[in-house]
Amino acid sequence: MMDKTFDPAAVEARVSAAWESGDAFKAGRPERAGARPFTMVIPPPNVTGSLHMGHALNNTLQDILCRFERMRGRDVLWQPGTDHAGIATQMVVERRLAEAREPGRREIGRAAFVEKVWAWKAESGGAIVNQLKRLGASCDWSRERFTMGVSGAPDDQMVRAVTKTFVDLHAQGLIYRDKRLVNWDPKFQTAISDLEVMQVEVKGHLWHFDYPVVDAAGAETGAVITVATTRPETMLGDTAVAVHPEDERYTHLVGSFVRLPLVGRLIPIVADSYSDPEKGTGAVKITPAHDFNDFEVGRRAGCTPINILDSEARISLDGNSAFLAGANPEPEALALHGLDRFEARKRVVALMEARERLRLVEPNTHAVPHGDRSNVVIEPYLTDQWYVNVKPLAERALQAVRDGKTRFVPENYERTFFQWLENIEPWCISRQLWWGHQIPVWYDDQGGIYVATSKAEAQGQADAKHGAPVTLRRDEDVLDTWFSSALWPFSTLGWPDETPELARYYPTDTLVTGKDIIFFWVARMMMLGLHVTDRVPFETVYLHTLVRDASGAKMSKSKGNVVDPLGLIDQYGADALRFTLAAMAAQGRDIKLAVNRVEGYRNFATKLWNASRFAEMNGCVLRADYRPEGATETLNRWALGEAARAVAEVTAALDAYRFNDAAAAAYRFVWNIFCDWYLELAKPVLQGEGVEAAAKAETQGTVAFLIDQIAKLLHPFMPFLTEELWAIKGEGLSESRGLLALASWPDLAALNDAESEAEVGWLVDLVSEIRSARSETSVPAAAQIPLVVVGADADLRARATRWGDTLVRLARLSEVRFEASAPKNSVQLLVRGSVAALPLEGIVDLAAEVARLKKEAAKAGAEIAKIEAKLGNADFIARAPDEVVDEQRERRDGEAARLEKITEALARLAG
Repeated sequence: MMDKTFDPAAVEARVSAAWESGDAFKAGRPERAGARPFTMVIPPPNVTGSLHMGHALNNTLQDILCRFERMRGRDVLWQPGTDHAGIATQMVVERRLAEAREPGRREIGRAAFVEKVWAWKAESGGAIVNQLKRLGASCDWSRERFTMGVSGAPDDQMVRAVTKTFVDLHAQGLIYRDKRLVNWDPKFQTAISDLEVMQVEVKGHLWHFDYPVVDAAGAETGAVITVATTRPETMLGDTAVAVHPEDERYTHLVGSFVRLPLVGRLIPIVADSYSDPEKGTGAVKITPAHDFNDFEVGRRAGCTPINILDSEARISLDGNSAFLAGANPEPEALALHGLDRFEARKRVVALMEARERLRLVEPNTHAVPHGDRSNVVIEPYLTDQWYVNVKPLAERALQAVRDGKTRFVPENYERTFFQWLENIEPWCISRQLWWGHQIPVWYDDQGGIYVATSKAEAQGQADAKHGAPVTLRRDEDVLDTWFSSALWPFSTLGWPDETPELARYYPTDTLVTGKDIIFFWVARMMMLGLHVTDRVPFETVYLHTLVRDASGAKMSKSKGNVVDPLGLIDQYGADALRFTLAAMAAQGRDIKLAVNRVEGYRNFATKLWNASRFAEMNGCVLRADYRPEGATETLNRWALGEAARAVAEVTAALDAYRFNDAAAAAYRFVWNIFCDWYLELAKPVLQGEGVEAAAKAETQGTVAFLIDQIAKLLHPFMPFLTEELWAIKGEGLSESRGLLALASWPDLAALNDAESEAEVGWLVDLVSEIRSARSETSVPAAAQIPLVVVGADADLRARATRWGDTLVRLARLSEVRFEASAPKNSVQLLVRGSVAALPLEGIVDLAAEVARLKKEAAKAGAEIAKIEAKLGNADFIARAPDEVVDEQRERRDGEAARLEKITEALARLAG
């Protein structure tokens, strides 16, 4: 006997145990040896992470596809694993050492610190894996991988994959060392990727400085050129002043020099289109070592970059040969050495003001880059780093998409992919951390570089070069975590070894990931996958959008609007959260997650549970001898046909990655058709007196069969509830039918029945129209009114008569009668070509109702016009946050839908 209420927590624990004991998600099951494989790799979450709403969405969509394909008979491998997350993990372990009052990493040294990290991973790392299991993720957990391998040892397969790729790319001239600008985190003292940089709006200032123009002899002419800057301290490293080549104010100065105040260095005035005549003074100071745009301008102008900061963002002038070359610095300038950059900023402004070189100070709100973990201001910093020349790799990735070997869903993301790869810059792959894949490069004391797969190999190269044993030291940097992640689709399958798994499951079929890492991960997997394996790593890339809060704002801890998926699972169950995310996952649209939506889908789960209990209490149990194609009752054939339609709609939608449409089709059938209509219409057969035994038995069998098909249909979305329902055994069924997760996807196409749909569909539509008309015209709920079927032919009369008692019961009618024309003062209904009427005289004041509805229509129209005017304002669209614009569009659509209903009601009354 089923429990009275659906308890998600109890069901989830029980079902999870059944899946685990049955190896339900293991790839390569013997019975599927001949099946076509379906492979997905999980976007590896950080080993330090915990489940957030982005993970919940991403993994729900992946799981829907995997369960769907597994039920369609494919040999599914959903490859799980986690990323070592260099900077995040190092930060966690360093914080842990500090909290325990243990020596820090620099005190204990690299080897001991790395041991501490591995110990932390064994103890606490990977908690997110168990959280993904709570969500219901059907990965092959026996194949879990980690981007650092099992131990990080050189002979570990994942380490070998990364090392071989680096060494091969270096040998091919695609990896090299160069001095370039990077995003530098002064707190962690490492380069970081663009993804780890967040732009923060800061209220600062724009300082206008006068630089004196000099003549050919170096004497000041009395003329000045005024530059504006938000970072005065960097002027110490200025190497030029740029003006637009067509700016008539400055064309006569191009080629001249200015003397850099405080420093005394002569720097040229150059023409470059980077300078915007409409912005600031139209003249910009060029500091190539401390600004990404300036670096490019300086390179075009032939300027040598001058770095005036150290790794902790302090002014570094003593012994700085680049700074001192050609300079004659004032003592006050040299005294800035060792100051923090922000303290130096104040001093530089004061010095410029004292020398009457400060022309103007303006308030200026602008975006300043911050480290997403350190929360300190990021510096563009000139350092020696390792780079990949990705341009030739990008060409192959671009061509693969152009040729259709890999497609993007939604398709418009192809443009984003093309724009980035067509303008791609070298990829900085080195990080100044201790946790990660240490770069396989060794140096001798004479500056020799040896790139090798092992120290022994490097030692052999060095000894051969020098003709004697030499001492080598290894490069201390580690690789960007995205480097190892770029190999994920094939390294997880055993590459560089030629494993059976690699042969069977690569290339993968579909990648599901967030649109925000199309550059950082998707493109890099495409580039390295094609280069290393000569095959695209995946055929389809489905990119989902963000999960926002109910108002459309981006979730952030600082705003306090983060919704915890684990909390929602605790409160409403994993199935409710999963169905919510699927139902809202429209292609290309962010999800506005309101908790009441999750609660609503918990009610959906409860409704199905209660419907199943109703069936059980009314003798509707599965029977081995039931054959749906043999059903003779019109109502049962209609319900079976509707199930066939739902299966077709869900299948087509999932094939097209339209998760919201698939969820909507399943919801419509389960709630509207099965629970609201079919069970209601079947009650007289199941519970009535004098019902034929054969009709009752057939209906009981059909109800039970449909619950089974619903379990299959909903399983990709709501796996726990449906697996529990599947486990309820019927009469004459063996215990060997196994887990629903391994059952076949429903095939009901043969059950479509146009004749029964015409009859029962008409009944459903007619009752729905009557209910809508009653509501729209304010008929009292308790009022019983007649229904007049107008101009009915013999078939329609017979149909209406057959269902007369049902119409009276469900539509709250006093009677059903037939007349040649509609009575006076009646609301007319057009249902599938037939006309019916509801006489309302004496029940509703029709004139007053028309007046009320017209007034409501006018209000709705005015509101729509007001919103349309706002949305038609280009300035509003440009300035308003996306969530505000979306809210206005939703309000407009809501008012338009209301107006449509009002118009329909007026049309009924007019009729």
